Amino acid sequence: MDTAVFLDRDGVINEVLTKRVKFVNKPSDLHLLPGVEEAILHLNQSGLKVFVVTNQGGVGLGYMKEATLHKVHDTLLEKLGKVEATVDDIAYCHHKPHEGCACRKPEPGMLLKLAEKHAIDLSKSYMVGDRDVDIIAGKRAGCTTILVGTEKAEADKRFKDLLEASKWIVEDFQASDKK
Repeated sequence: MDTAVFLDRDGVINEVLTKRVKFVNKPSDLHLLPGVEEAILHLNQSGLKVFVVTNQGGVGLGYMKEATLHKVHDTLLEKLGKVEATVDDIAYCHHKPHEGCACRKPEPGMLLKLAEKHAIDLSKSYMVGDRDVDIIAGKRAGCTTILVGTEKAEADKRFKDLLEASKWIVEDFQASDKK
């Protein structure tokens, strides 16, 4: 079974709630955070699978159509592809907040589904997020949890951004691979 890094999207990969963009509701709203391309490429080169798991309640609430969300994700993949960074798969929950589905973080449904689909060992994998719902989902799935940014949550590790986190993840992955 493979080891993976599950990445939240908004606030980990791209800007959200900044002066430039409030929410990512169309491809032109997608602005990658500094170092993201390098971080994902580093994860790729280390042999880790990389997945995006993102709550997208804006679809359920009618702020965006599902087809537009797919275009946003296509734009993400294009931007990463310019430096040969790749994402193995993207899972999203389009349900409204508080709808009670099993996929919306803090529930672990998206991680569990991707793990089954791609033969991932969750106990050796990592969940990187910027909010408590990401960390809770990662813990419920059995992953090592990593918080990036300034929010408070009970994560296993904390870093200022994805680039810093990626360096630690690769070191930890390589050290555990030698055991």
